[in-house]
Amino acid sequence: KAKASSETWGVPAYSTLLELIDAQGPDVVLGAAPPDCNMMTMPIAAARGIHVMTEIPIAPTCAMADHLMGVAREAGIKYEVCEQVYMWADEQLKRKIIAEGLIGEVQHGRLYYTNKADYHGINGARMLLPGKPVRVQGATGAVKVPTFQHFSGDMRSDDTWDRAVIEFDSGVCLLFDSPPRARMNRRWDIEGSAGQLFGESLFIGGQGEHQEYPFITEYADVRGEKVLDHVRVDTDPPVVFENPYRQYRADSGDEVARMDLLIGMHRAITEDTEPIYGPENAKLDLEILYAMRESARLGGGWVDLPLTAPTELERRTEQAFVEDYGHDWRDAEGLVDVPFPQGGVRYTVGNWD
Repeated sequence: KAKASSETWGVPAYSTLLELIDAQGPDVVLGAAPPDCNMMTMPIAAARGIHVMTEIPIAPTCAMADHLMGVAREAGIKYEVCEQVYMWADEQLKRKIIAEGLIGEVQHGRLYYTNKADYHGINGARMLLPGKPVRVQGATGAVKVPTFQHFSGDMRSDDTWDRAVIEFDSGVCLLFDSPPRARMNRRWDIEGSAGQLFGESLFIGGQGEHQEYPFITEYADVRGEKVLDHVRVDTDPPVVFENPYRQYRADSGDEVARMDLLIGMHRAITEDTEPIYGPENAKLDLEILYAMRESARLGGGWVDLPLTAPTELERRTEQAFVEDYGHDWRDAEGLVDVPFPQGGVRYTVGNWD
């Protein structure tokens, strides 16, 4: 892979992160390796005074996430976790719609997420709801499914489902449903006192009289390339989210989100501000999911947030990390030469992508 990338992009290839850092002296390391690798990438870079952006999830468990955040604080570096779902153009339009009061006061949310990378869905839905999550009630189960190939290469004929009620300190509840990996698309809905956001449509009014305003996406030509211009709803007046990165040829709502993260990290370093998402938010997305599974293990009762001790699933996940990689997860230097596979311990222990 390194040789192929070297030839494609005309850049040097290195066998380990340490070799790259020693040779190139980067300002920022962006870790896009499988997520278990974050336990090596982040501390190795931080120990050398290099700022870090990593892919999601932040870490296999909450204790591991806390460890990484402590490393960043001690090193005095900027640390970002690249959860971009809530920065998609459609999601930024949704926040504008809510802020302008078009659905009234937010009352309730529903989340349907289908690919087991459930931290993405948790992020997208909870960032539209008022307040912070304070407790979780969950259920889970295993079922037989038509055989499929997981992206790790595994052939599977079984899968899990999860359900949760997530209560916020505002009194709003989010209902979460993660079915077996299937054909249905992800979606989250936000109910307000005057209307609702249902997927990518705005409804003003109730079950009787109402008006639907579907999200409209427009594109523009920039230097011969098709790029996103804006996303809007044609209310009176319209609510519009304009692509702030047209000059950089951001061609989609997802590309807008990635540029937000990169520019936010640049600003954090050059202006000494905080990254736009940050590790605390990323840990909370993970914590909700572990609280859901712990509630299910304990019979379905409420589990309070923040968690005050490792859950049973987290303990098994941390044990699997040591067994699989031969080093404690705090030993970043020892993990430098370890190959990290797709999937990782969250998948092998908890069946989460």
